Amino acid sequence: MRPLIEQFMQYLSVECGLRPNSLKAYSADLRDFAAFLGKRAADAAAIADSDVAAFVSAEKRRGLAATSIARKLVAVKMFFRYLAQERIIKEDISSLIESPRAPKHLPDALSVAEVESLLNAPDATTPLGMRDKAILELFYATGARATEVAEMRTSDVNFEYGYVLVRGKGGKERIVPVGRAAIEALKNYLAGVRGALLKNKESDRLFLSRTGRPLDRATLFNIVRKQALIAGISSLISPHMLRHSFATHMLAGGADLRVVQEMLGHSDISTTQIYTHLEKDRLKSIHSRFHPRG
Repeated sequence: MRPLIEQFMQYLSVECGLRPNSLKAYSADLRDFAAFLGKRAADAAAIADSDVAAFVSAEKRRGLAATSIARKLVAVKMFFRYLAQERIIKEDISSLIESPRAPKHLPDALSVAEVESLLNAPDATTPLGMRDKAILELFYATGARATEVAEMRTSDVNFEYGYVLVRGKGGKERIVPVGRAAIEALKNYLAGVRGALLKNKESDRLFLSRTGRPLDRATLFNIVRKQALIAGISSLISPHMLRHSFATHMLAGGADLRVVQEMLGHSDISTTQIYTHLEKDRLKSIHSRFHPRG
């Protein structure tokens, strides 16, 4: 199956435009499936739906979380759908296998006060502090993912109209408005810091390291966590938590659900609706604390 997996990964990369992180995850999941099949993996046409079901059962017995099993099954299903589409096998034998249902997990979000503390944590009198301030402001202003911010270019920021161009999953682009605070932080960074960090190198990436190289998503995670510690926030903060906070605070302020969906880049509104549950829980908590008959 290895040549077929490689062929499938090429399809996901070229035809579907999946990002390297997603490709790596799909490849690892399919290798696990092939390893489980052992010698039976030599002939894809001989694999039955019972083999897929047995793989799912084995992963459950191994104690793997339902979300992880569901992700692996998505990879397997997409693989067999591709094989059937290319007529390498006669039919998609995985289509009847149901994915395990993962429990709904409400994302964590910071309070408005915690976000304010975080945004004010960087020392804006230093070059790297100005850069980190711009990064944090952009995360909270747009709800963008870490990879999306890491891959943002200087030309993606439109100061005249106050928006940024965000390149999301599958190469989809979206326009996201940016508030005054984030625009001001970005202007200060671009005018006073980025040129010095570039050190005569060439790069169109928006955010750079102290050596002039583009920041990657892992470094952005570290920057957010470092500034959270400075702000005195004890919980483990990530760029994704800022994304959750952006959505929660937007909806709490009365923003339309579909507008928030568009800004987050969700293809399905049901993904965005989880934030309405989060806000409802907060309102219920406030009601029970302060209402005379709560």
